[in-house]
Amino acid sequence: MAKRDYYEVLGVGKGASADDIKRAYRRMAMKYHPDKNPDDKEAEAKFKECAEAYEVLSDTEKRQRYDQFGHEGLRGMGMRDYRHMRWQDIGSIFEDILGGFGGFEDLFGRGRRKTGRTGPARGYDLETSVDLTLNDVADGAEKTIEFTRQDICPECNGNGCAKGKMPDKCPACGGRGQVVRGGGFFQMVSTCQQCRGSGHIITNPCKKCRGTGRVPKKRTVSIKIPPGVHEGQGIRVASEGEPGRGGGPRGDLYCYVRIEQHEFLERDGNNLIALVPISFTQAALGATIDVPSLNSTQRLKVPAGTQYGSVFRIKGKGLPGLRTGRTGDQLVQIVVETPRRLNEQQEELLREFAKTENKRVSPRAKTFFEKLKKHFDSMR
Repeated sequence: MAKRDYYEVLGVGKGASADDIKRAYRRMAMKYHPDKNPDDKEAEAKFKECAEAYEVLSDTEKRQRYDQFGHEGLRGMGMRDYRHMRWQDIGSIFEDILGGFGGFEDLFGRGRRKTGRTGPARGYDLETSVDLTLNDVADGAEKTIEFTRQDICPECNGNGCAKGKMPDKCPACGGRGQVVRGGGFFQMVSTCQQCRGSGHIITNPCKKCRGTGRVPKKRTVSIKIPPGVHEGQGIRVASEGEPGRGGGPRGDLYCYVRIEQHEFLERDGNNLIALVPISFTQAALGATIDVPSLNSTQRLKVPAGTQYGSVFRIKGKGLPGLRTGRTGDQLVQIVVETPRRLNEQQEELLREFAKTENKRVSPRAKTFFEKLKKHFDSMR
């Protein structure tokens, strides 16, 4: 399914400021948050769509690429795969914006997911796309994919601190990653907003990554495409996503298939369809013609009396099934063309033929000089 315009998703104009985009994302995310819309798959999908839009429009470089080239411009920029991500993880990514949603506990400390300091966590998945031809689909292929991902900063080894420094304990939560408000039986336990649940803060940030512990890094990988893949299917490349937190494993990279349009052939499942024009004499008398196929041309016998739109099947010249491996067929649909111009001999022959059919046809067109002579004769 085609992606919607990111400005439309957040309900802002293209001239919106960073603050406008941030406010719009918070408003839309709160509207569709799964905590407010339990068991509503459509709302969850829109919640993820809003997060993807905000990631692009809140990043100066990604926004410039998107404004200039649209969704195509984001290829290879290490976009997170929000469609396959848990909504709880999205809440934790943008927790400072959502104000606790997706990472907060209820009044009794029994929220949907535990906040505060945690152990190792798996890194986020990324997505990109790979362009294939129908020949790639038929035979399988190996493609080289280039993309950019957020990787561990080599200067600080991912801790975000200047060389030789270590993070300090967060003074707001005492290193627990959580703050407790209220007293007695009713207490509100939420993620510490100062350290975002990590339990520590960085007072001397690394100059290379500015305290984030992550820097953009270009990456090139080779992936094998199995025969028979379809438009929109994802090829998973394990452990090529973002690095995990606290030593957790990397996420995965998903390469989504896009199939280029063929000049002569159209795909229908595992079958291929070709529209082939023939003359009306070939259709009437029969002929043997060449039709386009994936690797060359195929000979096809067209019987006499073939009608416009007739379909002929060439066995085994389609595409392989992804799971079954069985090859489909090629379907040839005949298009009978009527000549736009006839020479004098062709016109005379057709008029004689029309007489044998006892069919009325338009009279022969008069030449310019015949019309001119008739005009002057009428004036005498």
